[in-house]
Amino acid sequence: MMLDKSGKMPVPGLWRPIWFGIGIAALIAGAIGAVLPILPTSPFVILAAFAFGKSSPRLKSWLEQNSVFGPMIAEWQQYGAIAPRYKAMALVMMAAALGLSVALDVRGTILIVQAVCMTLAAGFILTRPGGPE
Repeated sequence: MMLDKSGKMPVPGLWRPIWFGIGIAALIAGAIGAVLPILPTSPFVILAAFAFGKSSPRLKSWLEQNSVFGPMIAEWQQYGAIAPRYKAMALVMMAAALGLSVALDVRGTILIVQAVCMTLAAGFILTRPGGPE
């Protein structure tokens, strides 16, 4: 297979619409998170940029140049960083979601799976640097 202009292997045709769909879904979730404190914004925007990089370089470029989302992506790409305020929001939202599940009397096995997944996600978030010093 030949390399594209950036020196990377192109994504096969079947995967491009899948990556595009993932990018759109992640961007919508990130936009909701930017307005409502229900979802953390950063992970979804970073995922959208990654997915658009595989499917639509034009949309990836637009996202990187966006005044709201661009700085998050730049910090992640340059430092692998998540700003402390976004870390805090993500952790609070995960705890609130778990608390809501307990309050709604969700089955124990589902609570355990949810708690394990959130613990792993929290561990990942907490081990990322906070950005440039």
